[in-house]
Amino acid sequence: MDLSLASADAAGLRYVVDDIDGIRRRKRGKGFSYELPDGTVITDPAERARIAALAIPPAWTDVWICPAPDGHILATGRDDRGRKQYRYHPEWDRVRSEDKFGALPAFAKGLPTLRQQLDADLRRKGLPREKVLALVVRLLDRSLIRVGNEAYAAENESYGLTTMLAEHVDVHGSCIAFDFTAKGGLARNVYVEDAKLATIVQGCSELHGQDLFTYETPDGIADVTSSDVNAYLRDVLGEGTTAKHFRTWGGTVSAAAALAISRPPATEAQADTAVLAAFDVAAEVLGNTRTVCRQSYVHPAVPEAYRSGLLAERWPHARETKHLTRPERLVQRLLEEE
Repeated sequence: MDLSLASADAAGLRYVVDDIDGIRRRKRGKGFSYELPDGTVITDPAERARIAALAIPPAWTDVWICPAPDGHILATGRDDRGRKQYRYHPEWDRVRSEDKFGALPAFAKGLPTLRQQLDADLRRKGLPREKVLALVVRLLDRSLIRVGNEAYAAENESYGLTTMLAEHVDVHGSCIAFDFTAKGGLARNVYVEDAKLATIVQGCSELHGQDLFTYETPDGIADVTSSDVNAYLRDVLGEGTTAKHFRTWGGTVSAAAALAISRPPATEAQADTAVLAAFDVAAEVLGNTRTVCRQSYVHPAVPEAYRSGLLAERWPHARETKHLTRPERLVQRLLEEE
């Protein structure tokens, strides 16, 4: 909540929630009418043009539209699968996109809660939606593969977790082997060792859905999408959390782990060398370049803490917890103090 409030403020917008009175869409003939909270039908051409510009899909139900044009959320609704969808103000999207690391402290704080929920959902019987979503999120967490995008997969023949096909994965005992073309045409081989996850992945592949990660519904088999994954994350951690945070977290923690065991620098040149090596570690884990990791995936607090000596001071006191590794706990503490 604080994160979204801060982003709305930075964008010069008002923070809103869709449980306040708003504009409602009603089916009328072949189109729609729009009603104010008091039931008055909107006829003002400018207001109707504003609503039309939101491009709310006709299939959405339970549509709510912000009565103010400067709300950070402009509209919400339910798609044909009953999933809640959002239309955000372009300025809010812009601020969120530019602030690559602002969400990370809140994400780190919520990670134990998320992992606890994943444990619970992965214990469900069969292959219901919640269990397969938990599987995908756990694999995001463990593999740091991108979540994927259906349009991008179709246009570029590159894949993420939600667009993986059965041919991209082999399960050998407890090992899950991903062999696929990632963003930018990069061939990637990623391995996850986990017997329980391997069993569930194998079960998904046997459902023979369009994509690898599918789940059972009363009406048949459905594919997991990136929207499903982000909705799951919002339900557990709140608005503002997306699948992209896993790669930023993973890159930051990988770099921190490398620097934590590096010799404290005696000179600026030694510090530069160690920091570049840490960026390389993150790049290897994520399948990116050193430059991209430095700019987008390693929180600047980590190299700063190494250069100042704070990382070396904190590392001996970092302790693994039930849901956080020792390097993760170190980074969590650093970000709490930012």
